[in-house]
Amino acid sequence: MQLLKDRIRKDGKIRSGNVLKVDSFLNHQMDIELFGEIGKEFKRRFAEQEITKILTIEASGIGIACIAAQYFKVPVVFAKKNQTKNIAGDVYTGKVESFTHGRIYDIIVAKEFLKSEDRILIIDDFLANGAALLGLAKLVKDAGATLVGAGIVIEKGFQEGGTLIRESGVRLESLAIIESMSEDNGIVFRD
Repeated sequence: MQLLKDRIRKDGKIRSGNVLKVDSFLNHQMDIELFGEIGKEFKRRFAEQEITKILTIEASGIGIACIAAQYFKVPVVFAKKNQTKNIAGDVYTGKVESFTHGRIYDIIVAKEFLKSEDRILIIDDFLANGAALLGLAKLVKDAGATLVGAGIVIEKGFQEGGTLIRESGVRLESLAIIESMSEDNGIVFRD
């Protein structure tokens, strides 16, 4: 998606430890017009699928998932990273290691929101080591639902996540795949 790649080149900031800061438009301050184009592209890529729900993880994936859901006309369910008083009763749980935060989270979704008849599309902002996506896929499997695929805004192609997800049999559609990045050479995208 050229619009997205151009925006990453323009406003993305490369930090040490393979961190790409896109917080000025993607995951802190959100460019809703760009999100609209991202949502349209996910709809185009998954148009042939019957999707009943979009699943994401808090917090950065929520905005993108909500805008994309408008095009699919389905609800969004997000996995919470902390147990709250609002989630009572039966839940699906998993563990996810955050690349960005360097810690392990328990993720939680109430069973009432993931049913065996659901056809789930996972949407998230980044794919690095694949832990979040694999954790969400586990929740879908635990529910007996069908995972139709995953839509990722930015994939770090030089990390193992994309390979792990594709080898697990999940249909993965990433809008921008970064082949390499460095402060000296900038960002190189995979074609």
